[in-house]
Amino acid sequence: MTDTESTANDFGNISGKMIKVDPPAVRDWVNKRRQTIQPWSEFINTTKFRKPTSAANLSKRAVKNIQHYQTNYIFVFTGLIVYCIITSPLLLIAIGVFLGACYIIHVKNEQQNIKVFGHEFSHAQQYAIAAAFSFPLFFIAGAGAAVFWVLGVSLVLIAIHASLHISPEEGTAEDEQPFMETV
Repeated sequence: MTDTESTANDFGNISGKMIKVDPPAVRDWVNKRRQTIQPWSEFINTTKFRKPTSAANLSKRAVKNIQHYQTNYIFVFTGLIVYCIITSPLLLIAIGVFLGACYIIHVKNEQQNIKVFGHEFSHAQQYAIAAAFSFPLFFIAGAGAAVFWVLGVSLVLIAIHASLHISPEEGTAEDEQPFMETV
């Protein structure tokens, strides 16, 4: 078999398959996230914000905080996504149109596969066509800008919090200068 035949066969095998999500694995991941969420009062406690004493301390603190508050940071990221979608009505409409198309594809395929001019389309091809037709609407709605805004704001907020919040291993660290002084 030649390289082109092998590539064509691999592509043919991939295009007809849908990615299956294992519900027990998802449930286990969600349960693990629930167990590792830290109290929000501890997460936003401004008395625990201190300037790091050195660059080495900053990197250690950031790594420890990202490990300790990982689930809280996921909630911050998710909250920013929801905020971005809710505050952009056109983006909300674009997502609704795409999800509606996916629902129609799902309902139509329960009865029989969709055929156009005698050609039967696989599930993956149908979803790809729905995405292709929805792409211009997402482009007009500014989905790319929204994605990069969410990523940027999340990165900045998480980096600031992780580097300035005293990690649980550091304790109270009274010897450091407070970031915010009481007036």
